Amino acid sequence: MARKDTGKIATSDARARLLEHFPNGTSNRLDLWSQLWDKGDFLPWDRGMPNPALEDVLVDRQDLIGSCFKQGPDGEKQRKKALVPGCGRGYDVLLLASFGYDAYGLEVSEKVVELCVQERKTKGLDYPAKDESEGSGSATFMQGDFFSDEWEGEIQGEAKFDLIYDYTFLSALPPTMRPAWALRQTQILATAPPGNLICVEFPTYKDPKTLGPPFGLRPEVYVEHLSHPGKAVPYDDDGYVKEGILGVASSEALERIAHWQAERTHDIGKGTDWVSIWRHM
Repeated sequence: MARKDTGKIATSDARARLLEHFPNGTSNRLDLWSQLWDKGDFLPWDRGMPNPALEDVLVDRQDLIGSCFKQGPDGEKQRKKALVPGCGRGYDVLLLASFGYDAYGLEVSEKVVELCVQERKTKGLDYPAKDESEGSGSATFMQGDFFSDEWEGEIQGEAKFDLIYDYTFLSALPPTMRPAWALRQTQILATAPPGNLICVEFPTYKDPKTLGPPFGLRPEVYVEHLSHPGKAVPYDDDGYVKEGILGVASSEALERIAHWQAERTHDIGKGTDWVSIWRHM
């Protein structure tokens, strides 16, 4: 008798349950995500740890992203601010804080924020400062809608971020929300000095016609939307983005400055996840 691949079965079952919970492309509804977090017995996106792909960027690519400090308007030394939209239990936020960033995690419900605070309280010692001379930054968790500005009042200083990290946030949104996602990234990413949007592109292997969440995301989706933020990017009947139709990048565009296949990432994306880094042009 052939052995069943229980990992694939579990993944298939999780996708079926997600489709049932988010019928007809309703994964932009915050209340439906809040219901899953409030119940807490079905969180298939929770990997229990930060993404190794993000850690590798922070360790190995300071030539691109720089240090965790910048010069303030009066010449003073300031910690850079980082944002993780859809931060889950906050693992990546705690990782960024350990690398010296003042890190903010944004989630949909107060229940998730409570879980993040509990994670910080009980597991904070698992995230020591990576460089004792630089120390750790702060880890702050907020409830709010990424596409609203209501949560920006909780940010220390201007609500512009030197680093934004997107892993499964875009893939959780229905494709109709991609123009708004790209526009919002350009609005809150710092321009001077230029901030970095770090995307771990997932799931690149998924047929774009297949319903989500997560929705399939090939690298060209990021290119077209971040080159034309806020604009309707055309797709063909098979769900693939039509490249180059909108012409040259708009003045608000973000430019991809680096792109590589992740050597390390969560198991579900091994061999298929890509990393891209974006800045204002």
